[in-house]
Amino acid sequence: MNRILILGGGVGGTLVANLLVKRLRRPIDDGDVTLTVVDSKGSHVYQPGFMYIAMGGERAERLARPERSLLDRRVRLVVGDVVRIAPESHVVELADGQWLGYDHLVLATGSRIVPEAIEHFAQEAHHFYSAEAALKLRHALDAFTGGRIVVGIAGMPYKCPPAPLEVAFLMEAELRERGLREKSEIHFCSPIGRAFTIESVSDMATPILAQKGIELHTFFNVETIDPERKVVQSLEGEELPYDLLVLVPPHKGAQVLIDAGLAPAPGGWLPTDRHTLQVGGRPDVFALGDATDLPLSKAGSTAHFEAPVVAERIAARVLGREPDARAGSYEGKVVCFFEVGDGKGTLLQFDYDHPPNPPKPNRFWHLGKVVFNKTYWHTVPKGRV
Repeated sequence: MNRILILGGGVGGTLVANLLVKRLRRPIDDGDVTLTVVDSKGSHVYQPGFMYIAMGGERAERLARPERSLLDRRVRLVVGDVVRIAPESHVVELADGQWLGYDHLVLATGSRIVPEAIEHFAQEAHHFYSAEAALKLRHALDAFTGGRIVVGIAGMPYKCPPAPLEVAFLMEAELRERGLREKSEIHFCSPIGRAFTIESVSDMATPILAQKGIELHTFFNVETIDPERKVVQSLEGEELPYDLLVLVPPHKGAQVLIDAGLAPAPGGWLPTDRHTLQVGGRPDVFALGDATDLPLSKAGSTAHFEAPVVAERIAARVLGREPDARAGSYEGKVVCFFEVGDGKGTLLQFDYDHPPNPPKPNRFWHLGKVVFNKTYWHTVPKGRV
């Protein structure tokens, strides 16, 4: 028996499961292979949509589907929280006391936000990394009548690196539409020496910030929030007053990975081979998506292109063959859309060896993102693109 266990029912975990069914259909049907996905909620959430909740164009109920509806019928779904992983014993324990054994383990456990790592964050700062927080930000924007907006990043790495810039651009466009732009200031704070981690994207975004009158503050690593003075302070000593504060919360990997000795503290990111996606040199453990320590975007798009590599490598192990040299090697491919406001967007496409060369923002790429968001459920998780 080959027992394949996938922890996490997000983009990566769901796609790996469905791709493995296609590659291993006969041994699965014959009972020689079992394929199990463990998900804490049993609900698949399209997280890129959270940003659109904040901007008033989306509703939370349209961003979730039952995980069961996205998985091939041959895949067993177990809903529960993983409380222990014992890699030496090849078992996983769930909160209800259930134990699941495995021969091949896929860690698609994602990342978690830890706003509590910064005092007063929950009280003072808004974000859009959950449906609830995004709706709260929407209400704050509805009530906003002018003043100083500060958008910043309170820890790296974080999910969907373009998102803070996108939100700044979209908010600026909204304020103009509402006749509030002249009454408002927008400040964008980057923790590094430019607007975005990738230089070519920063070169594209920085002139747009200037054109829209958004002031850029570099080397601004959020350290403290003073709720009485309404000031956010950086590790470098700079202070910015705010009327509306929007911060990307600190992120970490799953605590259960740290506890299992698979990922180092404090970050909890899995040491992952950049091509094979194996974890810590273990031939039977793979990782993808936000959970890895790879120098790439923590985004569904990354998991989308990693999943076929994981599926090929596990299928090869089950079938007793060498993995295909091309299909079994991840080359760092990432493709994602980038909103700049006013109904325009661009495209970021890159890999380990080729940085993105984003085209001039236009309506075509914005519409491309709209179409992708609407077709996601019928394509990506089921392995149709």
